[in-house]
Amino acid sequence: MSDQDKPKLGMRAPLGVRRTVETGKVKQSFSHGRSNTVIVETKKARVFRKPGEAPLPDTPEPVAEAPAPAPQPAPAPAQAPAPPVAAAPAPAPRPAPPPAPMRPMTPLERREQQERLLREAEEARMTALEEARRREERERTEANEEERRRIEENRRAEEERQAQAVRDAEEAAARAAAEAAAASTAPGAPASGAEEARPAAAAPAAGGSAAAAPPPRRFTPVIPPKRPEPARPTRDRKGDDRRQSGKLTVTRALDDDTGGARARSLAALKRAREKDRRSHQMGGPALKQVRDVNVPETITVAELANRMAERGADLVKSLFKMGMPVTVNQVIDQDTAELLVTEFGHNINRVSDSDVDLTTHDDVDADETLQARPPVVTIMGHVDHGKTSLLDALRGTDVATGEAGGITQHIGAYQVTLKSGDKITFLDTPGHEAFSEMRARGANVTDIVVIVVAGDDGLRPQTIEAINHTKAAGVPMIIAINKMDKPGSNPQRVREALLQYDVQVESMGGEVQEVEVSALKRTGLEELIDKIQLQAEILELRANPERAAEGTVIEAKLDKGRGPVATILVRRGTLRVGDVFVVGMESGKVRAMVDDRGQQVKEALPSMPVEVLGLTGVPHAGDQLSVVENEARAREVAEYRQSVATAKRTTSAPASLESMFAGLNASKAAEYPVVVKGDVQGSVEAIVGSLTKLGNDDIRVRVLHSGVGGITESDVTLAAASRAPIIGFNVRANAKAREIAQRDGVALKYYDVIYDLIDEIRAAMAGQLGPEYFETVVGRAEVREVFSAGKHGKAAGLLVTEGYIKKDLRARLTRDDVIIYNGKIASLRRFKDDVAEVRAGLECGITLDSSTDVKPGDYLETFEVEERARTL
Repeated sequence: MSDQDKPKLGMRAPLGVRRTVETGKVKQSFSHGRSNTVIVETKKARVFRKPGEAPLPDTPEPVAEAPAPAPQPAPAPAQAPAPPVAAAPAPAPRPAPPPAPMRPMTPLERREQQERLLREAEEARMTALEEARRREERERTEANEEERRRIEENRRAEEERQAQAVRDAEEAAARAAAEAAAASTAPGAPASGAEEARPAAAAPAAGGSAAAAPPPRRFTPVIPPKRPEPARPTRDRKGDDRRQSGKLTVTRALDDDTGGARARSLAALKRAREKDRRSHQMGGPALKQVRDVNVPETITVAELANRMAERGADLVKSLFKMGMPVTVNQVIDQDTAELLVTEFGHNINRVSDSDVDLTTHDDVDADETLQARPPVVTIMGHVDHGKTSLLDALRGTDVATGEAGGITQHIGAYQVTLKSGDKITFLDTPGHEAFSEMRARGANVTDIVVIVVAGDDGLRPQTIEAINHTKAAGVPMIIAINKMDKPGSNPQRVREALLQYDVQVESMGGEVQEVEVSALKRTGLEELIDKIQLQAEILELRANPERAAEGTVIEAKLDKGRGPVATILVRRGTLRVGDVFVVGMESGKVRAMVDDRGQQVKEALPSMPVEVLGLTGVPHAGDQLSVVENEARAREVAEYRQSVATAKRTTSAPASLESMFAGLNASKAAEYPVVVKGDVQGSVEAIVGSLTKLGNDDIRVRVLHSGVGGITESDVTLAAASRAPIIGFNVRANAKAREIAQRDGVALKYYDVIYDLIDEIRAAMAGQLGPEYFETVVGRAEVREVFSAGKHGKAAGLLVTEGYIKKDLRARLTRDDVIIYNGKIASLRRFKDDVAEVRAGLECGITLDSSTDVKPGDYLETFEVEERARTL
């Protein structure tokens, strides 16, 4: 068939049934000469006719309208039937109107149509997603319900199985007991036990012959019936392919195959138990714990939250609601803290700032807890009287050779173990006058004081000072007269000299023990030990080792490798590694402890000196160490003490007339600024005290900074700002500090003997003031006449009254005791000759250099100026 013979689209003849859709083409025209041809279909209603009826004309099928039902004719009244009417002829079919051409769509309409289609597609997609989500949620809910129902059924089945087993056992026991009772009470029962145990089942069956019955047996055991299995819940899920039926598990698959219920595994039971526990935890709120909160007068929000065990953000939020925009690090007062504590349901305990600090003087140990402790003995005396040498002889070591200059610069603590096993703790204090506070500190922490006096030197200033410190501390003393091996030693002279300071030894009828020793020859040491032990027995020294430790800082320093280190003398309790403590304004935790021989120890008993590592900073010598319960308490006490020290340092005392004049005098004096760094706290303390005493009315020392440890960059920067030297005592500057000091011109002065340090600083202070000038008047003369000397000069005729007038000396002219000229004599003549000097009683004439204001009656003085080096 050719293309011409093919029927066009929509023009094919209908196949038996009349087509209800008519098609046609419509041409659309657009802008810019574009066009488009579309096919338009017109649907017609299909009409079914009875056989013989005329066909109806084609009518278009209404769109989106259901055909109205045919009206039911009303029933006619009963009457004679009408004559038949001839049927009207059917109207001729009308031709179908041609399809109306479609109007071309405008761009706006086309855009609206596209937006509508997109919106409808999006709505359909969202509807489908929502339906899928709901279906999944419904399936998940049904699966969870199915799982819970299965767990509950298993539990009930297990309970029923156990109950059924118990019932079966009880019924079997009851039946056995009933049968035994019936057999024993039956008439004509045989006497033998075997016949009594014969069951009823052994009798011949009813209706059977006797010959057919089996012969009787002597023993027939009673077999209880088999316990029936409990009814297990069965679920017929075969063929149930619904998604609502839940997930297919191993248990369900086995249940479907066997028709019975399987017990869950141990892992499944654990998972279910954990799930129940979590659901209980998440289901109900936890019981809130009410706390007793100690609130001082001022506290930070963060610390208050920590004590309340609440979140800091919650406290800040509550304060914001109260109208107080604060941060967690801000300080609030006690009233505001009380509002917060009450709002969060806790109990407040108001405390003052002083309550934060530790109080140990009221803490007294019970007598039954006290045990004997070693005595603490301090060796004191004048410098170079042999204190350290005596201690070396007692310890069997040699410490004196290790001291710079042969003198002790800081307190050393040692413990000596005697042959008997007893222990004695010795403290060696410096004897130099600069270490007065260290000697006082040693006397305050000791039990017994041994005052060493050289037999050939007698009592010296530091010996007298040691005696006064001992009396002030109220501790007993023992006089050790040393250097008895040297010729010229006179112990009797020492005993007599002690009388003027109210110290009477036993040999002279007093109560103070004395002993003659020689540290070099090691004589008299045993007697000294015996006297120390005797004095310790009299004192009955005891302490409680089973309590929190307390001690005193003997010395403190900053070690480059170990950090802050403090020498602690434990007074009571036992200090252990790991204890949290407060010492002065510092806190810490014991990281390690080292004894006097360099060995690490785990605990320190009363009267034992140890070096403690783990401090946050270097404490001051003499500070008290106390072990506390936790680090928070330690930080709280340390911060309180720091605040008190800062307030004391920054708060100015009320001014008085005396303080005002003292301030004015101090402001007139020149200042010599210095930066002091030392190896230990005691040495720094002694150096600062000695430098302060060097000042006078003209100059005084101003210590910009003093500390323990090596010289750092910050020390050099501070010294450079004031052009001050840096004094290093047994310490050195690091490489960076040396570089900065060289660049900024800062003087670094290193010392290891306190004598040299004080002498050089004294000389430097005197050098800053400069030399002193002393004036001496050598002659006086009276002006008698004034003569004209040339155009612009005047000559004065003088009579020398005292001393002599010399041309090379400085001269001063006074009129009515007021100096009107101070300069030199230009020329000196006697008669007409120039002379160098005119003595008293003679007349002479002079001219002054650059001055002509001379009148009769004036006086002339000549004087000499002597320059001397200043000393302090």
